[in-house]
Amino acid sequence: MIPSSRWRPLAIVIALCGLPGAIGVRGALADEGGVSFWLPGQFGSLAAVPLEPGWSLPLVYYHTSSDAGGSKDFAIGGQLTAGLDVRADLLFAVPTYAFADPVLGGQLALSMGAAYGTTEVSANATLTGPQGNVLTQNPSDSVTGLSDLYPQATLRWNKGLHNFIAYTMAGIPVGAYETGRLANIGTNHWAIDVGGGYTYLNEKTGLEFSAVLGLTYNFENSDTNYQNGIDLHLDWGASQFLSERVHIGLVGYFYDQVTGDSGSGAVLGDFKSRVAAIGPQIGYLFKVKDRQWYANLKGYWEFDAEHRTEGWSIWLTVVIPLAPSAK
Repeated sequence: MIPSSRWRPLAIVIALCGLPGAIGVRGALADEGGVSFWLPGQFGSLAAVPLEPGWSLPLVYYHTSSDAGGSKDFAIGGQLTAGLDVRADLLFAVPTYAFADPVLGGQLALSMGAAYGTTEVSANATLTGPQGNVLTQNPSDSVTGLSDLYPQATLRWNKGLHNFIAYTMAGIPVGAYETGRLANIGTNHWAIDVGGGYTYLNEKTGLEFSAVLGLTYNFENSDTNYQNGIDLHLDWGASQFLSERVHIGLVGYFYDQVTGDSGSGAVLGDFKSRVAAIGPQIGYLFKVKDRQWYANLKGYWEFDAEHRTEGWSIWLTVVIPLAPSAK
């Protein structure tokens, strides 16, 4: 049985509103500059539930604030910094098409994500090398511009209460980036991510749980001769529907860099990182001119961070249904 249509806008949110790709200023996770291609929290509740066929437009406002003490060094844009304080405000758009005809027994959906916004980064000092010779005290930087592009393909299967997803995603390095800057929105390197996951959805009780596991392979940043290691990430969400229109619950993620950084620019060694996070979520279904829209607010508080900044983030999402499938 395919889940009823009232659940499908929610699936669009979780699969796409978490938004493909990293933000070069996220300060999120180890790798070069403490930044990864994968932005934790992209998947969550209802991740594997089939979508409503046709076009949709998830829009996501994303705010993050994170920092690391002066005793932590980071390689950013070809220079070393001691301590980081990162803030970002970005708006993502992820136009998506879900096919009505089955592919390999499941539902195929294609999307392209991108963001526009501003990031601000400050540090305790910039250094000449790992020994900590100070070049500049308390440097700061900001940038406004476009992110990289993030194409994604997903396949979803439904078996009653059980739903499954397989996905692949890429990072196309066209975003705002400049060697030597503290703040960048683009990553300046290609990346590919693959994974799969599961959703349990009981329409009678309104209970659901989802988890998606993936791996990221990063190509070298040719301007800094820095190649991030392979990253493992787990996103999850659980919620309870209080009515047909409102659900509340928890979201979280775990991120671990399983292989070290490499290249002549990796002057801090393998710089392997990890982080975990948890937070609340609330979602609301509503109609606009007989079309079902969806809004979702979720937040993450990070802990157990290593070789990265640590902080919090807020995601505010609105999913706009566009043209239905031609079939």
